[in-house]
Amino acid sequence: MNLAGRLVALHLATDPGLPSPHLAIVLGEADDHGFALVAPLAEPTQSSTSLSLSSADLGEGTLASPLAIRVDRLTTLHISAFSPRPIRLRPSKLAEVHRAIALHHTRAFSRLQHANQQPGERLDGRDTFAPGQTTVPYAGRVFDSDEVEAAVSATLDFWLTLGPEGDAFESELAAYLGVRRTLLVNSGSSANLLAVSALTSHKLGDRRLRPGDEVITVAAGFPTTVAPILQNGLVPVFIDNDPLTLNARLDQLEEAFVPGKTKAVFMAHTLGNPFDLTAVTDFCHRHQLWLIEDNCDALGSRYDDRLTGTFGDLSTQSFYPPHHLTMGEGGAVNIVRETRLKPLVESFRDWGRDCWCPSGKDNTCNKRFGWQLGELPEGYDHKYIYSHLGYNLKPLDPQAAIGRAQLRKLPTFVQARIDHWNRLRTTLAPLEDVLEFQLPTHATGWSASQGFSWDTSGHRTTPSWFGFMMRVRPDAPFSRRDFARALDAARIGNRMLFGGNLLRQPAFVQLRRDNPAAFRVVGELAGADRIMNESVFTGVYPGLTDAMLEYTTETITRFCRR
Repeated sequence: MNLAGRLVALHLATDPGLPSPHLAIVLGEADDHGFALVAPLAEPTQSSTSLSLSSADLGEGTLASPLAIRVDRLTTLHISAFSPRPIRLRPSKLAEVHRAIALHHTRAFSRLQHANQQPGERLDGRDTFAPGQTTVPYAGRVFDSDEVEAAVSATLDFWLTLGPEGDAFESELAAYLGVRRTLLVNSGSSANLLAVSALTSHKLGDRRLRPGDEVITVAAGFPTTVAPILQNGLVPVFIDNDPLTLNARLDQLEEAFVPGKTKAVFMAHTLGNPFDLTAVTDFCHRHQLWLIEDNCDALGSRYDDRLTGTFGDLSTQSFYPPHHLTMGEGGAVNIVRETRLKPLVESFRDWGRDCWCPSGKDNTCNKRFGWQLGELPEGYDHKYIYSHLGYNLKPLDPQAAIGRAQLRKLPTFVQARIDHWNRLRTTLAPLEDVLEFQLPTHATGWSASQGFSWDTSGHRTTPSWFGFMMRVRPDAPFSRRDFARALDAARIGNRMLFGGNLLRQPAFVQLRRDNPAAFRVVGELAGADRIMNESVFTGVYPGLTDAMLEYTTETITRFCRR
């Protein structure tokens, strides 16, 4: 007899938590010895460990009143203890029960297996950190059972390719930022590539970026902010960095501009520090330039209380594990105002196709066979018409499910980064004679009693810090190399400012030899060189504990005062 999904009465001693007589749902067929797994039924309750059951969930029979299926009190019994009733769950309801059981056990597993991946504030006093033995990461994944459950749940759906979870995450991230649309991609680097590529579309008419057009960017930073400019046949124009803010020296913008050649500005909010968005947006508006914000390291940062990533025409995000939230791999392009850019980014992301139907959908435009584009015959299937030379850069739906769980925690993650930065700055203040510390844009100084002092512009920035940058002063009795080696020996994670002065990297040195006209440089890039030679940063991410931060500051102080 197939008992799967059957409601049975159990011949058991009375349990005050269950209806009398005991009722249960048989979860599957009995094994060869006559034993089967059952889930008991109880009175309806609001609980994460129970599922409601009503007559609408039944394939056979009816219930006199609603009940609840307890997924946390499973037991295996011999079928001789069953008295089958003429009631059976629909297969879809039985699948829902198994799903709830799987997710209940997923949460239990995650609490045991991933206990040390939680925010540092939860770990204080019970973490296993051993100074000098356990690594203090500069960044890492911070998650709990919410993300693991979300990933498993989406995998059980087995949609896999970008789908309902992706749609939801795109909407939720766009709502958080306050932009018109967000499109998920498989990495922040891909997001940068798509943002630049979209602006080369012929559909933009006279405003499209054409081969040979110039894009102003910054010398010191991450290479995939610049690579898409070159990959699209454009010419990056490098301006210098301010060693204190790490952002662009905006006094060089006008020198970098060439009428008729300069068409866009593309730069990052370095280590979460917003660049001067007043000056840059004013410059772009006066010269009718596109602005792309690389917001990959700055999710949650604010300029005049407005989130970064919302000032340009397009902005990009990265969800690689060190960033403010993670999907494992992943990224996004934000369409800030002009919705006409959305189908262009989407096209380059999705093979270059002209069709905008989501996966699994057909004929969204209601004229699938009514188009005539290029030299194709009239009526050629719109799903296979390609207006751009595109890519396939979509993430997976389970990744988006993880991202949604992370996004709900973003405000606390951002605050933890700010708190950790402030703690490091305060504790290391006595070392200002040998170390120089990063300043937010528009800040002119810092003191332990007053915090930041600000310039007279009236503008303020609130960085969602990616790291804690320190620059070894030229007259310090040690070098940046000595400092970084000491941190490494103490197992304190540290990084340079990514590629440093990118013009000194082998790829750009070779490019200059192969094609001297491939890029243009404004000035001597002395600031970018100083950052390259003098700077190192440690972590501020939410997974750091009090013990890790205390060990970091003690180690740095001990090294500097040796």
